[in-house]
This record gives sequence, structure tokens and C-alpha cells, in this order.
Amino acid sequence: MRRSKLIYIFFLPGTLLYLFLFIYPSLTGLYYSFTDWDGLSPSYRFVGTDNYVRLSEDIVFRKAFVNNLKFMLFVVAAQTLISLLLALRLAGNTKVNVALRSLYFIPTIISSVAVGFIWTFVYDPTQGALNLMFAKAGLPNLAQNWLGNMNMAIFSVAAVQAWAHIGQMVILFVAGIQAIPKELLESAKLDGGSRLQIFTKIMWPLLAPAAAIVVSYTTIQSFKAFDLVFTMTGGGPAYSTEILTTFIYSSAFTNYSFGLASAGSVVFLVLISVITFLQFRVLRTDRITY
Repeated sequence: MRRSKLIYIFFLPGTLLYLFLFIYPSLTGLYYSFTDWDGLSPSYRFVGTDNYVRLSEDIVFRKAFVNNLKFMLFVVAAQTLISLLLALRLAGNTKVNVALRSLYFIPTIISSVAVGFIWTFVYDPTQGALNLMFAKAGLPNLAQNWLGNMNMAIFSVAAVQAWAHIGQMVILFVAGIQAIPKELLESAKLDGGSRLQIFTKIMWPLLAPAAAIVVSYTTIQSFKAFDLVFTMTGGGPAYSTEILTTFIYSSAFTNYSFGLASAGSVVFLVLISVITFLQFRVLRTDRITY
């Protein structure tokens, strides 16, 4: 009995923090989503579901939703594929591999705002390193205004998001590869299995749990992205990089429509919850043994 009471006591600080930092703000946001509060006035009135109706009719909100999907699909595909290839190359514990894994992890610990400013200079259409590199390589036709092109801007920012967090995904895949018994791989080689066969028949099924974590984590991070988009483009040009988080920010702190921003936050929370639930259902993997 005393032990059970001690367990509750240990859980109490974490539970109180969770209630104060997540549950209370969420319920408050839900409450304000049914009001016309501007974020400053002491008074406001209830408007029912008007804010949700405005969202469904708002062209910018729809564009932000589509941009978020493009952003997420690009980041998930790029991060999963590139980090898997890098992990396959760097899984061994040689000094060079350990040094390279550390090198790839460095962008992860740099502030997203700093990363955004650095890449804004890299993408500069006249003095940026990327366009100068294409010019030096004799490929001037590939040079362009990466953040000013309405068709290219969202993917330019998404590429930075993928680059900044790829080190984390490499570490996850390396851990999964190193957990595969070496005897199993050696036996497959002795039986004449090609590299492709060993990967598809043995490694990939055993890496499926790690891949599920990478895809789920990357999807959530992509939808929650804000810092990079805000520092690199601010949602422009012409809303071509506007995503849900920047829309919510603009509604609250630029247009002073906290009611609409709260409604957008509620929709955002529901969307993230549904996507996460579906991903865990689809990517759910049973433990495989050989």
C-alpha cells in the first residue's frame, strides 16, 4: 500500500505539469475558438462556429493546408530515403564513420532560426553559394531565385528542413542496423545472397520498426515546422510558403484575430492526431524473427 502511494507521489509533479502546460492551454484555446476575441480587449462575445466557417471559406487557409501537405511529403520522402542510404554506409563503428555520423548530427543542435538565416544567404539569387556553385560547375541554367519562385519556394524551405534533421534519422537507422545479428548477414552471404537480396529479404524487414518511427516523427515535425518558414520567407511570396503554423501566427499576432487563430489551432491539433493515429495503424509492424 505504501509503495503504491509512493508511485502516485512520483507521478504527481509530471501530471501537474502536463495538465498546466498542455491540457489547460488546449481547453482555453478551444474555448476562445468560439469567440471573437482579438487578444487585447478585456471583453469578447461568443460567435458559435463562425470561426470554423470562416476557416472553411478562407482561401489562404486552404492554400496553407495544401502547402503543408507538399512540405510534409517532400521532407518525409527525402529524410527517410537519404538517412537510410547514409545509415547503410555509416553503420560500421570505424573512426571515420563515427566522425561522419557526428558531423551529420551537428545541424540538429543548431537553432532553427540560425539555420534559416544561413540558408537564406545560401539561396540568395545573386550572391548565394548555391547559384555560384552552379555557375562554377558550368550549369548556370540551374541557378534561380530559390525563395522568390512561387513554384519552388516551398520545396526550397522543405529541403532545408530535411537537411537540418537528417542526423537524427541516421542515428535511428544506424541503431536499427547495428541491432541486426551479424551471424544472420554472414550466413546469407555464405549462401550466395546478393546485396540487394540481403537488404530486401533480411535487413529491411528488421528495419521496419525503425522506419515506422522515422516516418511518424518526420511527419509530425514537418507539420509543426514554423521557425524555418518564418525566418526564410515569412509565408511568401504570395502565400506560396504559407503553412498552417504561420497562418495561425499571422491570424493571432498580425491580424489580432485570436478567435480565428484558436479555431485554426484546434483544427491543426485534430489533423495531427488523425495523421499520427493512421500512421501508427498503417506502419504497425509485428516483431520479425529468423
